[in-house]
Parts: sequence; structure tokens; C-alpha cells
Amino acid sequence: MSVEILDGKTIRQFVEDEPAFNAFVERHFASLDTDHDGVLSFTEMAKELTNIRLLEVHFGIDGNRPKPEELDELYRGIYKKFDRDGDENVDLEDFRAEMKEVLLAVAEGMGFMPVHMVVEEGSFLRMAVEKERADL
Repeated sequence: MSVEILDGKTIRQFVEDEPAFNAFVERHFASLDTDHDGVLSFTEMAKELTNIRLLEVHFGIDGNRPKPEELDELYRGIYKKFDRDGDENVDLEDFRAEMKEVLLAVAEGMGFMPVHMVVEEGSFLRMAVEKERADL
């Protein structure tokens, strides 16, 4: 992890650079597709959500963990959002479209004011910062 300065423009420019964005999405998707069948199963997606500590990092939950069935419901809701075509599998195009929408929403929420943010190595936000630095 590292502390970086970024704003909405940093993220938008990364998403709008289709070759860079698509290459990163494809690498990330391939790393999640552990059985190499070209789609992300619920199990593969849930494993990633657990690995990124979604609850602890993004929702600030410490100690009072939700019940397993509540966690399963949360993860299934996220998985359903990624399954844009409703075929009960998340293929590369589903994943790319949802990641683009998520990142543009993050950019919109951040606005134009730079903020200090802790970003994980290899994350989409880290790649956006690195791209911005390379473009300077």
C-alpha cells in the first residue's frame, strides 16, 4: 500500500485510455479466473471480495462481522451487479463494463479536489496514479 494524491480527473483519464484500461482489466480478470474458463463464478468473485477485505476497508466494519448468510447476500448482490447480461456468469465484457462504471462513479464522487488516499499495490486506483505520472 502507498499514500497517493489523486482526484476524479486521474481516474477518468485512466478509464478513457482504452488500451491501458483494457489491458489492466484483462490482467485483473485473468488473475481472478482461477479455473481459466473465461468467466468468473460466484466463488471466484467472492474470494476476491474477501481478499480485498471489502467489509473492513470499504465499510469500516471491525469486530462485529455480519452473519455468514448476510455476507453471502451482500456478495451475491455485488456479483449480480457485475453479471450485466444476467447469464449467471461474469465474463470479461461484463467485468470491464462494471469496472468502468464503478471507477467513473468514484471519479464523480471525488470531484476535482485532490485527496490523499491509501491505495493498494496493483489496484485500479494505483494504475490510474501510475498512468498519470507517466503522462507528465
